[in-house]
Parts: sequence; structure tokens; C-alpha cells
Amino acid sequence: MEEPSNKRVKPVAKSNSLTGVIPQVKTPALKRIGMSISRSISFRTEARPLPPAPLRNRTKASSFPRRRNSQCWSDTVESHDLTAKEIKRQEVIYELTQGERQLIEDLSLVKKVYYEPMLKLDILTESELGQIFGTLDSLIPLHEDLLSRLERLRGSEKTVGEVGPTLRDWFPCLGAYITYCCNQVGAKALLDQKKQEKKVEEFLRLCQESSFSRKLDLWNFLDLPRSRLVKYPLLLKEIQKCTPPEHPDEDTLPEALEVIQDVVAEVNKKTGEAECQFYRRGLHYLEESQRLPEIQQSRFLYCHGELKNNKGQRLHVFLFELALVLTRPADSSHLFNVYRQPLPNALLNLEEIPDGEASGGGSFRGAFTGGNDKVKNCFRVSSRGRSKAHPYSLQANDSFSKQQWITCLRQAIVQSRDRTAQTSFHLEPALPSISAPMDMYIDIKENKWDCSRKMIVLQHTH
Repeated sequence: MEEPSNKRVKPVAKSNSLTGVIPQVKTPALKRIGMSISRSISFRTEARPLPPAPLRNRTKASSFPRRRNSQCWSDTVESHDLTAKEIKRQEVIYELTQGERQLIEDLSLVKKVYYEPMLKLDILTESELGQIFGTLDSLIPLHEDLLSRLERLRGSEKTVGEVGPTLRDWFPCLGAYITYCCNQVGAKALLDQKKQEKKVEEFLRLCQESSFSRKLDLWNFLDLPRSRLVKYPLLLKEIQKCTPPEHPDEDTLPEALEVIQDVVAEVNKKTGEAECQFYRRGLHYLEESQRLPEIQQSRFLYCHGELKNNKGQRLHVFLFELALVLTRPADSSHLFNVYRQPLPNALLNLEEIPDGEASGGGSFRGAFTGGNDKVKNCFRVSSRGRSKAHPYSLQANDSFSKQQWITCLRQAIVQSRDRTAQTSFHLEPALPSISAPMDMYIDIKENKWDCSRKMIVLQHTH
């Protein structure tokens, strides 16, 4: 038997977040750093909560909500006579405003419950905390300023008219993110290293188990500003879609979008350079001949992650802008011993090995499969004209990871050979020697992994 409903029906459908407003999209360029510090391959923009801990008996309910109470614009007004398109526009602007408020709350929480207690309790030194938290404290007043501007735009009927000029004028302030995001690679490395200490691990674990953390770890909070930065272009595009012709925002929103896209591109470029430099410093060369000039000349990383060689050994492989470097992790955190001879990308040959092919001999099959199953997710790289460089047969963790390696390698080969051809005044750059149909190259320059602007980390998952 159904109970009668006495709930007030609103004229528009509720949406707990922008899931109902913003469509699913590919991850923006700046996601490189998020991926480089993730535990596995992930292309989501937002920080993801960890799996819930086992239920425990509590005698008193916590005063901190585990999740925020989501609210949309239509919850804040009693009635309106707006069109469906204008309602959607107000929802996106409201989501933008609420996102600023929530970010400020989270960054303030990080300072209060992580930074200050860890300093007072001498869990980490002031210098170590400075390296891990970077310039995060300076971002709070930055976003408080935008929140204040947005709130002043709301009229008596709680609607926002013109928002374009406000965003266009404020977005240049996000240049401050260059310093913060460039620091993130080293910050994550140091945080991972300090987590090995018992007092640090215990403090962070207790914080994560507390309700105020919403099951997020410290790094999830530290990565929130970057996640917020790459979301601004998406929000603006949605506001544009809902803005009718001849609206005052018609001209200013495209200007604002251009400003934020330029900011994101610049932050991403500088972050990529910082990340490349960080990993270059972590390479330990066993032989002087391994110090290829192409490694030092590289400005960014296409991708890096774990692969197995034909002996079944786990390697950490870096695909720099101009060189492929195979390494073995050293005892010290984020240090890597260079394994065999690095290969210049301009001289690379790439061969995709079909699943089940016994190429490489019995040792190849036995190392990858234990001698029983078919060889899967493998490819081979070799170098032209380098006597010391032997072919490397490598195995990815799964087909998805393999395809990403293949994509990045193809792009690295093409771009490196184009660069070599231009600097050598060749009329026509040589085509890469890859055992794949030539139509695979058509969209390389427009591939979603446009690695001149972003990097992918490919990690082994269990």
C-alpha cells in the first residue's frame, strides 16, 4: 500500500551536482599531474573517496557530515518564471559559486586539521610541511575573492544576470597556480616517503578515519586546487550553452573562456617541465654512455610506469620527449637506476606483438606467462644504428595500458623525427617503422593524449 505524498513538487528537476548539467567529457590537459600521482590509471577529474572502512560501533554520532548536503539553485528560490534554459544557466552559475565555497572550506580544513597539528606535535618539521603544502595557504584568499564577487552578482530574486566580466577579470589571478602545481610532484614524493614513518602514518590514518575527512586522504585534499582549475573551462562552456543570443554575456563569456584556457595551458606547460626535471634528477646512470643528450634536452614526459621485460623483471619505464629510458627503482624513494642503454625516440622502431604470438622464443613466452598461457599485452622497441642497444620486449599489465603505451610511443616517434628533420633541414621526415596499419597515424596530432601539453602515467595494478 502506497503512502500519500505531501512533498512540494518543484517546477524543475533537482540535480545533486553538475552530473546532470555538465556532460561526461575527456580529462583536460592539466590532468597529467593527477595521473602521475594516482595509484592506478585514472582519468577522472575529481578526487575519489577511498573504499569505506568496516563499520564500527559508535556511542556518539559525529558532528561532522561525511558528505556535504548537496543543494541546487532551485532549492534556494520559492518560485520563478524563468525558461528551462535560464534555469539551467542559473544552476551552473550556482554550482560555480558553491564549488568556490566548498574549496575554501576544504583548504581551510587542511590548514587547521593537518598542517597546524603536524607542526605542533612535531610530526613533520616546518621545512617538510612547507615542501608538502607548498603555497596552498595563499590560494584561500584568492578563492574567497571570487566567491565574494559572485555573491554580489545575485540579485533580490537570487538570480545572476551578467557573470562574464567578473570571471574574465578574475581568471588571470589563477596564474598563482603555476607555483603550487609545479611543487606537487616533489610534494607527493616527499609525502610518500614520510608516510613510511610510523608517527606520520598513524596521524594520517586517524585523520582519514575521522568523519571530517569524508574518507579522503591528505593528498586528495592537496590535489583539490588542481582539480578545481581544470573544471573552470567546463563550467564556462556550460554557461555559454545556456546563454541566449543578445544576452550581455554573449561577448564576455568567450573572452573569459579564452583567458582561463590560456591560464590552464600555461600552468600545464610549467608543471610538465617541473615534472620532467624532477624525474631526470632521479635517474642514476650506471655507465657514462647512458647519459644521452636527448634525456637532458627533453622538456616533458609522454608517460611513465611499470612494465615487465622478457625475463619477467619489473621495470619502471620513462618515455621522455626525446628518449625512452628503462630503469629499476633504487632503494631510495623516487630514485631509479638506468637499465641498459636508453633509446633516442627519433631512432625508435616499434613493433606491436599480437596476443598469443610466440615471437621472441621460448624465454619470451616462459617469462611472461610461466610457459603455459599465451603471451598477452606485449610490444617490442628497438633502435636503428645503435650497436649497444638491444631490442626490448616489454609487457604491459593489461590491454588498456598497452594501447596507451603504443599511442604515446607512436606520437613520440613521429614528433621526434619531425623535430630531427627540421633541425637537419631534411625536406621530408622519415615515417616511423611501426608494424601497424598506416591509418593509425591519422589522428596522432589530435589524440586526446596530446603529450606536448600533458603526460600519462601508466602504473601496474594488482
